[in-house]
Formats: sequence, structure tokens, C-alpha cells
Amino acid sequence: MNRNIYHPLIQDKHENLRSQVREFALKEIKPIAKKLDEYSEFSPEITRKMGKLGLFGVTIPKEYGGQNLDTLSYIIAVEELARIDSSQAATVAAHNSLGLSPIFKYGTDDQRQRLLPKLTTGQYVWGFGLTEPNAGSDAKAIETTARLENNYWMVNGQKIFITNSASAISMGVTLLSNTSTDPTRKEYSAILVEREKSKYQAESIKNKMVWRAADTGRLTFQNAEVPKENLLGERGKGLRIVLETLDAGRLSVAAIGLGLAQGALDMAKEYSAKRKQFGSRLNQFQVISHKLVDMEVKIELARNYLYTSCWLKDNQMPFSKQAAISKLYTSEIAREIADEAVQIFGGYGLFKDNDIERFYRDQRILSIGEGTSEILKMVIGKEMGI
Repeated sequence: MNRNIYHPLIQDKHENLRSQVREFALKEIKPIAKKLDEYSEFSPEITRKMGKLGLFGVTIPKEYGGQNLDTLSYIIAVEELARIDSSQAATVAAHNSLGLSPIFKYGTDDQRQRLLPKLTTGQYVWGFGLTEPNAGSDAKAIETTARLENNYWMVNGQKIFITNSASAISMGVTLLSNTSTDPTRKEYSAILVEREKSKYQAESIKNKMVWRAADTGRLTFQNAEVPKENLLGERGKGLRIVLETLDAGRLSVAAIGLGLAQGALDMAKEYSAKRKQFGSRLNQFQVISHKLVDMEVKIELARNYLYTSCWLKDNQMPFSKQAAISKLYTSEIAREIADEAVQIFGGYGLFKDNDIERFYRDQRILSIGEGTSEILKMVIGKEMGI
């Protein structure tokens, strides 16, 4: 078959999936992406359609409703969504990497059987409750507490900027909380908090600059009751669960950056081939053609490194450093490429009726979410022994 991407790890199954997701994104997402962004509207309908396509639970075994595909397949799917709209890519990435993955990896048989089949259909989404008003990069600073009383965790606290947490189809959240009974020390535990049972307050956050069509929420817990058996993994091991989940999640954020960069280049190439100045097409001027070449080089390097990082993960090899490098690098090149694309569009790139304006805004979160660029450099430095 004719392949769009050349990489030694790419197989026909990967390119078939790429084509399938690409066609879906062009047909179902592109026509309404601008409207959803303009009105900050999360679309349950698009989410359900992505579920029918198999984009929720890509790497989850079929016994739980998943597709049982490799990490590279998942990353390619996120990449192709972001090539059209980062908001929908973020919905899929957060649900798979932060929602489903820790439940499958650390959950009991009962937790898996009870939750995963519902979460692989697109009918429901699941959040990952780490960030708080006073805790972000410093995860140990969380103030949310969970006290065990009569076989129930009594949860109190607040989480903020949580993807897939406030819409009508959000089914719950994996919560990092302090379960210590000693006020002088903290004990970090992860707890599965189901929305219908625990009755916590979920408020949608609007007026965002980025990912305006993704569901972002502020969660408030006031003596929210959670069954004792909803503890995820071992008590006191929640921070490890969260950090390991973020390692894998960085691959999907890198995929969003890669897809956004590719989409920006696509638009810049198309526009420069049509727009004329001084009697010639823009892409006939060396200064413009060199910009396009520089974009292509950065994207090729980012894609190759990201795909290799996925191979390491799938082969049970250390990939924490590689995930951090991929996420750091793709967030940087997404910014650079979106900026150069706007430069090629000139004044036309500054208006909301042009998709490149949305891409320029959406790239800004990539160097912040799931580990700021500064934190990632600390992670990489630690791996280097410095």
C-alpha cells in the first residue's frame, strides 16, 4: 500500500488506522470544529462517534471492550485527530492515558469489570484528579483529604483544570488524595470516585484560550462518600501511580503536539501554493520554501523519536526519559511551526475564521499540561544523573 509515513516501526495496520482516523476527522470533526471552539462547546455526539470508531480503549484488552492494539496505534490515532482539532484529540488522550490506563493497570478485577466496559464505548468519559489550586507541578502539595469512616472514604477538597470531568457524560475521576490520619505527615492514595454515587460538585470552566471544545472542570468535594473498595492500588502508593501514569500520558500529549504541527504545516503548504505576491506564488520565494522545509524537518525528527519511544513502552523497556524528551520537543516545535504558519498567512492568519488562528492558540498548553517544560527538563536531568 502507499504509505503516508515512512518509519521502520510502521506496519500496514498502523497506516490503515491512520487513514481511518484521518477520514473520520475530516468528515465528522473538521466541519464543526470552528463552531465548537467559538462557543466553548464540548460535544457528547462527537465523543460517542469516536467511541464507535474504537478510539476509547485503544490499548485495552477486548474482554473489557477495548481494541487491544499497541501504543503506537493509539499515538497515531491521537496524532491524526490533532491534525484537525486538538480539543477532540485531548478528549481521547486524557480518557485513554489518564482515565482508562491506571484503572486497567492498577485496578482490581472487580474495578476493571465494573468500570472499563462502560468507559470504552464513548458513552462516558473519566477524569484524572491531580491538579489543585495550590498543587500542580508539586504534586505533593495536594490538600484534598480522604478519611476512612465506616467503610467509606469521606473526601474533602478541590481539583481544578481536570479534563473530562464536568460534562454530563463524565462518569467519575481518579483522585489523588491524602489518606493519612496523622496531621503531621501525608499519605498519598489514589481513589476511584464515581460521580453518581459520590455526588460531588462539577463546574465546567469556560473562557479558555486553548482546547475550548474539550471538557475542563473544577471539582469540589464536601464529605463525598466513596466506598472503601474504590481504593486504586495500595494505600499510600497513589503518588507512584500518578507519576507512572503521567509518564505514559506524556506520549499522548506529544502526539497532540505532533498532529497540531503537521496540521499547521498542511495549511501553510496549501496557502503558500495559492497565494500570490509580486506575481509569484509564495512557495516560489526561497524564504517561504525554507520555512516550509524547516517545519518538515522538525516534524520528521519529532515523529521518529515519538514512535521509537512508543516501541520502548510496548517492549517493556524504560521510556520515562524518552517520553519526557518527546513531550518537551514536540511542544516546542508545535509552537515554532504554528508561529511560522501564521507568519506565512500574514494578516489572514490573525482572524478566527481561519483555522490556523485556533492552532496557534491550542499549541500554548502543550508546554504546560502534563508536566511543564521546566519540570520535564528536571526529569530528563535526573535521568542523566545531574
